[in-house]
Amino acid sequence: MASAPRGDANELARFRRLLTATIVATFALIVIGGVVRVSDSGLGCGAAGSGTHGWPLCGGRVLPFLQEHQIIEFSHRVAATIVVLLIIALAIVAFRRLRDRRWLVRGVVAAAVLVVAQAALGGLTVEHGLEPAFVASHLGLAMLLIGLLITLRRMAQDDERAAPLDTSRALRWTAIAATVLVFFTIVAGGVVAGTEEEGTTSQPVIGAHLACGTEFPSCLGKFMPFSYGKMVDIQLTHRLLMYLTTIAIVALTAVAIRRRVVLPPGGNRAFLLIPLLLVCQILLGAINVWEGKHPGLIVGHLTLATILWGTVVYAAATLMPVPEAARAKQAEEAGGAAETQAVTV
Repeated sequence: MASAPRGDANELARFRRLLTATIVATFALIVIGGVVRVSDSGLGCGAAGSGTHGWPLCGGRVLPFLQEHQIIEFSHRVAATIVVLLIIALAIVAFRRLRDRRWLVRGVVAAAVLVVAQAALGGLTVEHGLEPAFVASHLGLAMLLIGLLITLRRMAQDDERAAPLDTSRALRWTAIAATVLVFFTIVAGGVVAGTEEEGTTSQPVIGAHLACGTEFPSCLGKFMPFSYGKMVDIQLTHRLLMYLTTIAIVALTAVAIRRRVVLPPGGNRAFLLIPLLLVCQILLGAINVWEGKHPGLIVGHLTLATILWGTVVYAAATLMPVPEAARAKQAEEAGGAAETQAVTV
């Protein structure tokens, strides 16, 4: 199979390594963001309405004072800067060396747009005092970014590995459903986190995290009792999405096993890892409720959710053909058919 004229195997290999580093850095950024949240450091560099004093500056300085909350918040900004620099490097490589792989170039441009939007939204989140909608949107954009990077990693495969793992419509649709539901479940979890007041008020406010007390799967002695207040509804929305996600992932796993896409040679074990990650995530979320909002468990819950999201995106991406490789194969087959016809004539 012919490879792209300027996107040879060596350039693709370098691009994949850079992509892998960017994915790891983005994952670390998300986890550090969770630490910022549970440590009440989201406003460590400046209170709501502090303007540029709180972002992009930290306490009005380029470098923060040696204060715990400022250092934690600033570490998140440093990690974000590293991600930005890595995406700039990806863009340089893509435009200089892989321009013939148009989907890679477009994907890198989309990643750059997402990271700029993410930075702007981070500033708005601080400026508006960690409003739940901004917190959830900030988390959602981070998930979209890491999901896009994982998909680009798939698109950067060598041509001989570019064929989709399976072309079953049922498998593709269940993968799409699982991907969408995992994403919205995580965003709903971001809304839950956004309702938790930082340590700035004299009276503690119970957010959505403990709206059901320490009950799971029940809530206030009932199962899914909506209309018991805004915080309860937010918590139950997160749980409802989790239940729907579970159904979608069970369906995805069943179809993947039936289609034998998990078996060697060439099988993708990610389809078997996904339900295991989901079980661990549900158990960790339950313990998080039973223990009454433990910071370490909250960060662990976010970390595992990110791993689950990345694994689902990766599994779904293996069902997609690499566009440039697919076109090259079609052109090669068309050329072979024309040559055969000419010989026959």
